[in-house]
Amino acid sequence: MRASDRTRRLGEAVWAQTQCTELVVVPVGSLEQHGPHLPLDTDATIARAVADDVAAALTAAGTPTWVTPALALGSSGEHQAFPGTISIGTQALHLVIVETVRSVLTWAPRVLLVNGHGGNHDAVVGAVAQLRHEGHDVTWAPCSTPGSDAHAGRVETSLMLWLRPRSVRLELAERGCTRPLPQILPAMRDGGVAVVAPNGVLGDPAGATADEGRRLLLGMVQSVRDTAGLEGAR
Repeated sequence: MRASDRTRRLGEAVWAQTQCTELVVVPVGSLEQHGPHLPLDTDATIARAVADDVAAALTAAGTPTWVTPALALGSSGEHQAFPGTISIGTQALHLVIVETVRSVLTWAPRVLLVNGHGGNHDAVVGAVAQLRHEGHDVTWAPCSTPGSDAHAGRVETSLMLWLRPRSVRLELAERGCTRPLPQILPAMRDGGVAVVAPNGVLGDPAGATADEGRRLLLGMVQSVRDTAGLEGAR
C-alpha cells in the first residue's frame, strides 16, 4: 500500500477534522470498458490515486487538504457499445460537479477537480467556468502524461499494475488500434470506440510494468500540482 493511501480521504474523516481545511480535491472518473484486461473503474482508480498523493504532499507542506470519494460515473458514451459501461453524459456530469463543488465550498475555501477520463473534458471545463462565474475558487487538472496512448494501453496498464495489480488480467491483454488519435476521432464520433477497436483498446499494453506505473504516477501528481498552481500552495 502506498504511503498516501487512506490518509487524507474525506469519507474516513470525522467532521471535526475538516474544520481547518484549505483545499478539497475531487477525483472525477468513469465506469467504462478498458479492454479485455483492465477493470471498468480504471479511470476513477487513477484519478483517486493522483488526488490522494496531491493531498498528502500539500498537507505535509502545510496546506490541509482532503480528497472526496471519486465521482465514479462519467461521460462515456463513446464506450457504450461495450457491456459494463455506465455513462451519465456531459449534461448530467456537469450538474453533478457544480452541485458537489457548491456544497464543498460551504465549508472549504477552494476545490481542485482531478479528471481521469478524457470524455469528461467538456463537463469539467463547463462546470468550472460556471462556478468561477459564480465567484467560486475552483480549478481542474487532467491525469495525463506526455506521449501516452489513448485508452487501455501501456500507460493505464502500468498504472494499474502499480495501484491495484490484482485487478489486472495481463494474460488477457491484447494490442488494439494504435493509429494516432486525430486519425480515428471522426470515426469514433460517429460510431464510438468499438468501430475502430473491437477489443476496446486504443494502444498496446505490451511491456507495461508496475515500476513504470510508479514513475508515471509521480509525473501525473507533479503535473497536476503545476497545472493547478499548487506547487507552493498554502
